[in-house]
Amino acid sequence: MGSLGNTLVLMMAAQVGLDPDKDIHWVADPAVKPLELFTQRKIDAFLGFPPEPQDLRARHIGRVILNSATDRPWSQYFCCLLGGDREYVRKYPIATKRVLRAVLKAADLCASDPARAARSLVDRGFTSRYDYALQSVSELPYDKWREYNPEDTLRFYALRLHDAGIIKSSPNKIIAEGTDWRFLDEVKRELKA
Repeated sequence: MGSLGNTLVLMMAAQVGLDPDKDIHWVADPAVKPLELFTQRKIDAFLGFPPEPQDLRARHIGRVILNSATDRPWSQYFCCLLGGDREYVRKYPIATKRVLRAVLKAADLCASDPARAARSLVDRGFTSRYDYALQSVSELPYDKWREYNPEDTLRFYALRLHDAGIIKSSPNKIIAEGTDWRFLDEVKRELKA
């Protein structure tokens, strides 16, 4: 509970009108392996991250309820945003910009050469299955960072978090007090976005 996965399910459930406290029976034991329970039919659903969905598809087990990379409205926004501690960013603007540039160049590499990115994931020990890594990298919209609007993304997720009762602040307040797009704008210009 309180994990990224739990928060995503809370937002998605609230989006379709479910009350996560009443309509979902949560299994929240750190010793429990959701994939195993799902394949044994002891739970009805779980939030999977690669390579779990690929493994289930290969074994013809279950079906995808929602894919945030392809299903609207989730697919219309960034799945992730890069955040930095305000004090760190203030003290180390050059390092901050370098990190952002490296992340965006890595996204470009994933989009332009998914085979190379997948091979790197295997070579560095993140996964042992090249085929699953290639499928994951190929399916994710790494090239959309130039098109998507980070402020719209933040507003979208803040509204979902607010609707699910996870945050109290308004999206406009969060954007006004917690964002600074200068680094992104500069790196976009450098990378000809």
